[in-house]
Amino acid sequence: ARHTPSLHAQCMGNSMTAPPLRSVVIMFAMEQEAAPTISRLGLASKGAFAPPLPCLAYSGTKGRLDVTIVVNGNDAHYKVAAAGTVPAALTVNAVCDKLKPDLIINAGTCGGFKAKGGAIADVYVIKESANHDRRIGIPGFSEYGVYRTATVDGSAMADALGFKQGLCSTGNSLDLAPVDMEEMLKLGAACKEMELSGIVYTAGMHGVPVLGLKAITDIVDGDKPSAEEFVQNLGKAAKAIEEATVSVLGYLEGKETLTKPL
Repeated sequence: ARHTPSLHAQCMGNSMTAPPLRSVVIMFAMEQEAAPTISRLGLASKGAFAPPLPCLAYSGTKGRLDVTIVVNGNDAHYKVAAAGTVPAALTVNAVCDKLKPDLIINAGTCGGFKAKGGAIADVYVIKESANHDRRIGIPGFSEYGVYRTATVDGSAMADALGFKQGLCSTGNSLDLAPVDMEEMLKLGAACKEMELSGIVYTAGMHGVPVLGLKAITDIVDGDKPSAEEFVQNLGKAAKAIEEATVSVLGYLEGKETLTKPL
């Protein structure tokens, strides 16, 4: 079952009725993913904007757009990037409450599938988000656990910019259990990562649309350990996301409103 929150209806219709597009927040989980894009756009650090959360903001403009990049920041206890759906949901709640963006872009890295034609540093515009590790075997709760949800329709943009498209499946583990793979195959996932579904769910409560933009660091159905491949290819994927984000912002500069499709 697919869930399409009312926020996505905001992006339907013609430009006369669609909501305006002025403020864009780009969310990354990790500083290493975000750093090339922050530098490329020349954004200024605003530091922690929602204490006690560790999330950090960097802001500036791109043409007529007000652009802010937000990263989850580091976990206070373990001193590593606060990855996963819980930090992502907390951060996006603060983003929506304090920054009030017209659009959130969840940019970053992901695992890809060679069976879907994915290769290292390929960039995907996400069509749907879902969870592959929320297995709740009770009638009604199974669909809730998966929470398959349409994201902003970026199909026209993806075609114009030459990006691939597909469903992104979220889970809170970097490695892959066989039962997770079974679920992702059922979903037809093209990407696997650790934040998007939490961002889509929380942003939906605020009526803020989300566009997913992901670059592949590792091949889920390949023969190398995900952690090894992730570390090896993080820089390459971050560069791909930098180029993709700049291209997307350039495309959005020509949009006065959030039309469907973008």
